[in-house]
Amino acid sequence: MIEANNPSLKSWIEIEENSDFPIQNLPFGIYSTKKKSKRVGIAIGSKIIDLHELANAGMLESTEVFPAVFRQESLNPFMELGKDATRKVRNKVSQLLRASNTDIKGQAGLKKKILDKQSDAIMHLPVKIGDYTDFYSSKEHATNVGTMFRDPANALLPNWLYIPVGYHGRASSIITTEQDIVRPKGQQKPKDDEPPTFGACKLLDFELEMAFITYEGKPLGDSIDVNEAEDYMFGMCLFNDWSARDIQKWEYVPLGPFLAKNFASSMSPWIVTMDALEPFRCETPAQSPKPFEYLQFSGKKSFDIKLEMYIQPENGKENCVTKSNFKYMYWNQSQQLAHHSVNGCNIKCGDLMGSGTISGPTPDSYGSMLELSWKGTKPITLSDGSERKFILDGDTVIERGYCENESVRVGFGEVRTKILPTK
Repeated sequence: MIEANNPSLKSWIEIEENSDFPIQNLPFGIYSTKKKSKRVGIAIGSKIIDLHELANAGMLESTEVFPAVFRQESLNPFMELGKDATRKVRNKVSQLLRASNTDIKGQAGLKKKILDKQSDAIMHLPVKIGDYTDFYSSKEHATNVGTMFRDPANALLPNWLYIPVGYHGRASSIITTEQDIVRPKGQQKPKDDEPPTFGACKLLDFELEMAFITYEGKPLGDSIDVNEAEDYMFGMCLFNDWSARDIQKWEYVPLGPFLAKNFASSMSPWIVTMDALEPFRCETPAQSPKPFEYLQFSGKKSFDIKLEMYIQPENGKENCVTKSNFKYMYWNQSQQLAHHSVNGCNIKCGDLMGSGTISGPTPDSYGSMLELSWKGTKPITLSDGSERKFILDGDTVIERGYCENESVRVGFGEVRTKILPTK
């Protein structure tokens, strides 16, 4: 049992009911305030623990992590210390925040130094991402897309049930919450019998995803085994991989997505550790045919993570348009990382691996507007009476996610992105 996961733990910090950030979570992120430069923090309730100030006060000496590691503009230097170090820090912070512990709560001056309100903080991209890979691992999503664009009887391509399909995305355009994006433009071919056109994307879409962030992997030429893969995962975040469907349709043959994907992807600012997700393990869907030996795993490798996507029109109310779950993924994260490295590809600290769109078995659990509106043929009506086939200028798209059992709720916060008109 991981010490910080004890469901009976209570904190001396007041935590609202149904908060994403109880003492059993303690996710890591990068934040700043009007008085503080960028640094590493831990979310608890509506507060942030300043790990740099906490370490400066000598409260983290037992972890052997120096204070300077926490006064950085990304989590990378911290993650480079490896899983044992990050686990020690989370466990130690858990001890210090428990209701029975007086090391901090009895010192008014220290509390003032280390506690910041989330409402006063600016959240930053938590990781310096060197490489980004996006997978295509939801069977329901792949089937829906194949049905729409190909023969429904052969919706899945022949390799899909054998390979965790993926492609290399653009790391430089990954952003975090509250960062607006500009509607992309590019070539499209609306009609098969006419020449292509150029202009603003008309079919802008979200993709409901999760992502995991890696520790340093193995040297070039070595592979990560499927049953050790989680040792190389720091944690997970929400991920919205924006898609320009009309640009994508024209460009993706023969080499796959390019301008349709590289204009932006949005990730949530708090990274929930794999340790914190331990109580929410679940089975991966049955896989047939039997995967190759390097993809065969033991134990529960998936997680029960409830996911929601909202559309908020400009000056309007939020509308929940889909509810899905990470557990629907056909290919789990351990298989994705094992496949990614089986050819000797070297995984680096701070790499981001997107799950691919997560669609469930019912129409209200699909993970993209392409599916929800079935290629625009079934518009969604919002609370203000307006309709959406795809995302319009001025819309804000919000992704939220959380795990919950009979004892505790562990959440990811949200990632919120507004669409601005094409320049």
